[in-house]
Amino acid sequence: MQQQSGLQRLLGGADPDPIDFFNPQGQADVLLVCEHAGQYIPQRLEGLGLKKADLDKHIGWDIGAAALTKALATRLNAPAILQRYSRLVIDCNRPPNAPDAMPEMADNILIPGNKNLSPIEEKLRAEEIFWPFHHGVDQAISSKQFRLVLSIHSFNPVLGAVPRPWPLAFLFRGDAQTPEKLAAAISKDQPNISIGMNQPYQIDDESDWFVPRHGELNNIPHSLIEVRNDQISDKIGQNFWADQLAHAVTQLMED
Repeated sequence: MQQQSGLQRLLGGADPDPIDFFNPQGQADVLLVCEHAGQYIPQRLEGLGLKKADLDKHIGWDIGAAALTKALATRLNAPAILQRYSRLVIDCNRPPNAPDAMPEMADNILIPGNKNLSPIEEKLRAEEIFWPFHHGVDQAISSKQFRLVLSIHSFNPVLGAVPRPWPLAFLFRGDAQTPEKLAAAISKDQPNISIGMNQPYQIDDESDWFVPRHGELNNIPHSLIEVRNDQISDKIGQNFWADQLAHAVTQLMED
């Protein structure tokens, strides 16, 4: 595998911009963010030494999250900012110095292109992918156009041998009111649904970025939304959850 050491740039002319702006002229005062939308690998990294089948798994991206984000943005007429590169290149919902921001192993799969990265290699990934994406989100929030910002993610149905029963979950910390109202609106339409509140993950400064850095620091209503990926692996599921979430967000904004 080609080494990055000594390179002045990571992304070449054939590599896409980290940011995918979707519906940028949307008039809703809601901003959608999707940190794990894409599977792109910079050409210099030669696929990180992985098979395409591995990149198609949850380790490579949040399955269905990009499609759900765009479907929800369309229904709300809201702008969305999506990140095109695989979370294995650099995880854009982790601090760039987090131990798992550029993991050598993910779900028991070795990531050859992340082994023994030099400080220069890590810095290039942060400078050319992580920071441009988050500066884009910061700029959008600082425009004061939005009253609500939501981050869309997905998670695996099973961790090890332990099933995860929640088709939908909300992650939060300081702002509990926003996710509680969204969950209440969903539960009203689907009274038998099991909604995870801070399940299957919890927020902390060491392993999360969106909630601490975009939501809390900007003092804007926010939540990270997690949908189990078997729910949104096809268009039927993506449209169903886009409808459900659009209704809940619209009700929240009207309230």
